Amino acid sequence: MQLSIIIVTYNSARHLPACLKSISEQLKGVEYEVCVVDNASDDGGDAPDESAGGRFRLFRNTRNLGFSAAVNIGLRNTSGRYVMWLNPDTEVIGGDVRELLRHFEEEPEVGVVGPQLLNSDGSIQLSCRSFPSYSTAFFNRYSLLTRLLPKNRYSRRYLHTDWDHKAIREVDWVSGACLLHRRTMLDELGELDELFFMYIEDIDFCLRASRAGWRVHYHPSLRVLHHIAGSSRQVPFSMIVELHKSIWRYYTKHFRRNPLKDAAGGAVIWGRCAGMLLRAALRRAASGGDGRPRFAYSIKRSRTAARRNVQ
Repeated sequence: MQLSIIIVTYNSARHLPACLKSISEQLKGVEYEVCVVDNASDDGGDAPDESAGGRFRLFRNTRNLGFSAAVNIGLRNTSGRYVMWLNPDTEVIGGDVRELLRHFEEEPEVGVVGPQLLNSDGSIQLSCRSFPSYSTAFFNRYSLLTRLLPKNRYSRRYLHTDWDHKAIREVDWVSGACLLHRRTMLDELGELDELFFMYIEDIDFCLRASRAGWRVHYHPSLRVLHHIAGSSRQVPFSMIVELHKSIWRYYTKHFRRNPLKDAAGGAVIWGRCAGMLLRAALRRAASGGDGRPRFAYSIKRSRTAARRNVQ
């Protein structure tokens, strides 16, 4: 088997069929299997169905184990030489995954590859970045300083906004929304760290790979549409907390620590969490309490726009 695709889903019934369909349409000529791991969804989704064929398998967890644990279940139940993590709120819309697989063959030191991710409107999604540092707290994608001064060198260095994302490039880490890696890496690295319930597991995995001597590449020969937060939007408060728990886990695992740094780091991380929770609460109140904006968002329209923009 060339490629094992692992899709972790939680209440993603409205996205998953399009994701699976895109795989069938775009991965012709590739020997692949798809393993869907459902984290106890309760949205009535029923995928994959019998029409999906023998390439698709479904594992249903009795409770939400988190992303990392679900990927590990997929790893234990697949056999492809290469593994792709793929979010259910994605669609493979262009390019050729065989180019990425050939890249692994031609570059034996490359262990992880990330394709080009696109936003719903077809614009480039910033899916590869530098490893977080202390300055990342102030110059991340959503920080006030990045919003006010988007061209400052610290934000540009972390977010990789100073190049057009049209060429292969060595990077620190790539987004787990669509990430490919060699299965043989697991012999050295082990499985994903399940203490990362949701978020940051991709950064942790790439950092562990880098420390083991593997290189991480961004490769734009495959294009994947990503509707950000297709599952996590449904429970924004708990996901905000889980994000910051994962940030704290990453900090305590990989940063050199002392009591003063821990106190400052904790204050920044949990202060940011409190601010995001407050903003989420205000948005929910403004939307009438259901957490949804007062306008209709058309996935179909955005999908069409994305395909038009990348042609």
